[in-house]
Amino acid sequence: MIPVPSGVRVWLAVGRTDMRKGMNGLALQVQQVLGRDPHAGDLYVFRGARGDLIKIVWHDGIGMSLYAKRLERGRFIWPSPADGTVAISASQLAYMLDGIDWRNPVPGAQRSPAKPAAD
Repeated sequence: MIPVPSGVRVWLAVGRTDMRKGMNGLALQVQQVLGRDPHAGDLYVFRGARGDLIKIVWHDGIGMSLYAKRLERGRFIWPSPADGTVAISASQLAYMLDGIDWRNPVPGAQRSPAKPAAD
């Protein structure tokens, strides 16, 4: 889990992102496309076309970090494709990273266990 300090804003970059981009490419996208400062301490979450991979860019005041998570099954719940950003809470981000619908979490909801690999 990403240690998100209280007061940090989390932004979903709505739409599809080229997931071949690394830390610098995503930070540049935050500046040029979203019109925000990637060094301001906010978290920026990006999702690709397939929906099973997200990347998070965060500058913690010391340096830039890039986090990535791929779901073994399913897709990350994402707002309808459009330009811009959607703000979510750190709690909603935690649900998202666990593969739970962050828009309307059900108390006690858990991910389905991964199926064992067939031999």
